[in-house]
Amino acid sequence: MAFWRIYYHLVWSTKGRKNLITLQREASFHKYIIGKSDSLGCIIHAIGGTENHIHLVVSIPPSLAISDFVKKIKGSSAHQFNLESPSNIEKFSWQTGYGIFSLGGKQLNEAVNYVNNQKQHHSQGTVIASLEKDKFEDDPPKSSLRICK
Repeated sequence: MAFWRIYYHLVWSTKGRKNLITLQREASFHKYIIGKSDSLGCIIHAIGGTENHIHLVVSIPPSLAISDFVKKIKGSSAHQFNLESPSNIEKFSWQTGYGIFSLGGKQLNEAVNYVNNQKQHHSQGTVIASLEKDKFEDDPPKSSLRICK
């Protein structure tokens, strides 16, 4: 077995940034995501968010592609949310894209604290803007780097 210590900060929003993650549903929703992550061999260090987006600090083993982890978590959690929802509740879905940020071991505690205190950061206006975009696009940012021959 390989030794690994890899930390990521992931964030994504509900489709249309709709406020669908209510306080009444949040704990069971987070518990489901933690359980699914565990079944994939991943470690959730922190999970938090607001009514319309979620943050995860997670370790994903090198044997699992990050995009596969996100796809499995987003797909299965939306499915589970809809299974548990009353029929008169709007169908739950996630936005297409997501944000991912790599962390060093020394940044782990700061990221965990930030994610665990999401509601406080949003109510006090102390969010980190780059982690709270309205939508993360699927395409990587365009680089100004040019390869010359």
